Amino acid sequence: MILHGTPSEQLPDVLGTGETAVRFVFFSLSARHPDGRDAEYIAWHSLDHRPEQYRLPQIRNALRLVSTPACRAARAASAEPYDAADHVMTYMFTDEGGIPGFNVLGNALNEGGRMPIRLPSVGFMTSELVGKVAAARAVAGADVIPWRPALGVYLIIERGQASPASLVDIPGVAGVWWFDGLEAPAPYNSDARGLRITYCFLDADPVATGEALRAKVTERWSSGEVEPLLAAPFFVIVPFEWDRYLPA
Repeated sequence: MILHGTPSEQLPDVLGTGETAVRFVFFSLSARHPDGRDAEYIAWHSLDHRPEQYRLPQIRNALRLVSTPACRAARAASAEPYDAADHVMTYMFTDEGGIPGFNVLGNALNEGGRMPIRLPSVGFMTSELVGKVAAARAVAGADVIPWRPALGVYLIIERGQASPASLVDIPGVAGVWWFDGLEAPAPYNSDARGLRITYCFLDADPVATGEALRAKVTERWSSGEVEPLLAAPFFVIVPFEWDRYLPA
């Protein structure tokens, strides 16, 4: 679809009305369910657990991603421990101060019998938002790209801090947000300092766009400025089609 009008990034009066409040992001990476209960997990999480998080005033967005066998085959990099990740859950907060309430809520739901199924954890990461850009053809501005409908995300985890802004020029990439890793607050035992996490929000087929991105990200790594740890397409969840995209 061709969208008409002047992109938001070129309209000071639009930009002057506000910007995203997201500053702190929590990532949870998980492996596939050992008994193949991935669709059941996705349904429970989408219908029960994820909606409850919006009780927290600091939560601004939540996004669940899943890797299919075709997604995995299209990965341009997949080092340990990230190679095991077939599910990614992203919570976008206004600030780190939302984490205590996030933990209290999770414990309360668990005590209420509301967490009946788990996925094997690959790990957690926390980060701060450090950059964002939107494709001109998307029209919507960079501040709102995570709320724009997407078919998937191309997730990149690198050691180093090279800007990924030029990835927005790849067809199928509607916008890019990138984050610098932090040491996670208690009780999460993880330290993502030195890592850069990039989300390319996709409005074209994630696998095909992932193949198009392969040459661009490989070129990024050739200078040695950044070390690739994961570069992988993921699908977003389609509501009530819980088994549409699964790891196997």
